[in-house]
Amino acid sequence: MNTADAKRILETALICSPQPLPLRELRLLFDDGIAADTVRQLLEDLRTDWTQRGVELVQVATGWRFQSRPAMREYLDRMHPEKPPRYSRATLETLAIIAYRQPVTRGDMEDIRGVVVNSLIVKQLEDRGWIEVIGHRETVGRPALFATTKQFLDDLGLASLDQLPLADGAAAEKALRNALKEQGGDLLQGSLSIDDLPPEPATESNVDTAAAETSTPVPAEAAESGDSASELTPDPIEGAPAPADGAEDPEATP
Repeated sequence: MNTADAKRILETALICSPQPLPLRELRLLFDDGIAADTVRQLLEDLRTDWTQRGVELVQVATGWRFQSRPAMREYLDRMHPEKPPRYSRATLETLAIIAYRQPVTRGDMEDIRGVVVNSLIVKQLEDRGWIEVIGHRETVGRPALFATTKQFLDDLGLASLDQLPLADGAAAEKALRNALKEQGGDLLQGSLSIDDLPPEPATESNVDTAAAETSTPVPAEAAESGDSASELTPDPIEGAPAPADGAEDPEATP
């Protein structure tokens, strides 16, 4: 099979697929008769072929897909003139903390924001498929450890966490808001219209839990081996950017 035919097959499969296609599935188009490196090079060539068009080929966390360029959003929005609901600052601050500091517990989020995190914010981010529980911290109450998902990266058009805009503190919330806007109005719709939600009132129980969550997390396998909790932390999320030294907590508005 010549290069032109192979690119045409890849192009057709990607345009017709409603979801990103990983490299292993794209190789099935050729009955695994083309090496992975060759398919990857064909994809890069195809990306170049579409450089001057309103649609671009991108690699995201779960594979390759075609998507409209951010510059086309102004025109595409005219087909759907209704204004989507806006994210509340509390929602974006919570999402930014998880994205830039993961894995984190709810107590960690509250320490950074300075207010009690509303449970509805966490639930709606989970329902949207942007965050998930990846484990529990081995301390009093075994609080859940939250991290972002591949769906979160896909929706931002990113292949890995290290492609997030470099920012920290209050700038992280703004950078995340801009990144979401660039990916289109469809990301601004759905269940995240929770502006002006009041923070949950602090109680003796959740204050005690938040304080307990500040201890160092220990992976389950470490607990079985008897290693010291002070020397171990959960496995880092692949590609996660390290927070800047001396970063200040973002200014938060309940």
